[in-house]
Amino acid sequence: MSDENIPRRGLMLVLSSPSGAGKTTLSRRLLQSDPGIVMSVSATTRAPRPNEIDGQDYFFVTPAKFDEMVAANEFLEHATVFGNMYGTPRGPVMAALEAGKDVLFDIDWQGTQQLKQQARDDMASVFVVPPSKAELERRLRIRAQDSEAVVRERMAKANNELSHWAEYDYLLMNDDIQHAMGKLEEILRVER
Repeated sequence: MSDENIPRRGLMLVLSSPSGAGKTTLSRRLLQSDPGIVMSVSATTRAPRPNEIDGQDYFFVTPAKFDEMVAANEFLEHATVFGNMYGTPRGPVMAALEAGKDVLFDIDWQGTQQLKQQARDDMASVFVVPPSKAELERRLRIRAQDSEAVVRERMAKANNELSHWAEYDYLLMNDDIQHAMGKLEEILRVER
C-alpha cells in the first residue's frame, strides 16, 4: 500500500502574537498563497463592524446562543475579551481536518492553551514576535488606527503576551515580512 492511498488529516496551525507583530499580515499572505489551508472562523457576541460578513469574518451570535454553545461543548476554545465572548466552533474545524484541509487559527495564548487540551495531536503553534519592543511600538503607531491611550494599552498587554512565547512549538521573529513568510511556509511544510 502506498502513501498516496492514505487520506491525509488536516493540521491546525495556530498563530499568536502581540498586536503589531505582523500576525494578520502573515495570515493573509499564507491564505492567499496556499489553497490547502483555510481560516478558522470564530463565533462572537459582539456586533458586526461595517463590511463584516456573518459566517465569513465571524459567526455573530447572541449571548444566550453563545452560552448554549458552551453548555453543549460546541467550542474548541472560548473566552471573554473586553466584554464580548469569542469561541472557535468545533464542527467546521473538525470537518475541514477530516477533509484533509489545514486550518489556520489567529488566537491568543489562552485560546492556544485550551486548544492544546482539546486537540494537541492535530496542532502546531507559532508565536510571532517583532525584533524589539521599540519596533513593536513603532508599528502600532504607524498603523494610525489607535489613539495614544490604545497604543499604551496594547504595549502593556504585549509584555504579558510576550512572556508566553515558550509555550509554543515555534518562535518566529518578524523582522522582515518576506523572510518571516518563508519561515512560516517552511514550518507548515515540516508539520504537514
